[in-house]
Amino acid sequence: MQSAASRPAVTVYCASARGADAAHLEAAAAFGQALAEANFHLVYGGGGIGLMGELARSAQRHGAHVTGIITEQFLTLEQGWTGCDELIVVGSMRERKQRMEDLGSAFAVLSGGLGTWEEFFETLVGRVIGRHTKPIGILNTNGFAVPLRQLIEHGVAQGFVRPAARDLLLLHDEPAGLVEQLRRELAATDAVPHDPQRMLPMHGPHEGRR
Repeated sequence: MQSAASRPAVTVYCASARGADAAHLEAAAAFGQALAEANFHLVYGGGGIGLMGELARSAQRHGAHVTGIITEQFLTLEQGWTGCDELIVVGSMRERKQRMEDLGSAFAVLSGGLGTWEEFFETLVGRVIGRHTKPIGILNTNGFAVPLRQLIEHGVAQGFVRPAARDLLLLHDEPAGLVEQLRRELAATDAVPHDPQRMLPMHGPHEGRR
């Protein structure tokens, strides 16, 4: 088995709420387990409640090193989990998101609300503009991610999102399946380098039309 220092980490964005359907909590726990069993470590938002808490406790219980990154403000609101192997407290949301992006080798988006969606879109835009080249996966628990995917498809259809940007996203209904997709992406040696001509909307087929 890999040493703790050599294992890659997956940064996970998800809710500090429990959600109306227990399936989301169950999926968070299963995702944490799948990460650990695939020899990944976890980087997440540092909360101890909702999906975040379920994810982190499961990942640690199954052998993953857990790094939580949380702001001073949210340390109380999200009940920062002191059981993390490493809990990093930062001063702002901007710093929190930057640290989470820097520490992960890949990203996964579980069910969540406005904060989760904001983190997802900032990470996706970062990939589109070439700030990073890390894979991004979305867990579609009970169809929760379908409207999000439809929004992106609508942007493609209307000429505001390039198909190449949409195609960066991995989507899977099962936690273990998404972890495997991320593992394969990280192991691939034929990754296509960032090309703004393919990614950015101003270079799309509608450019120059009046």
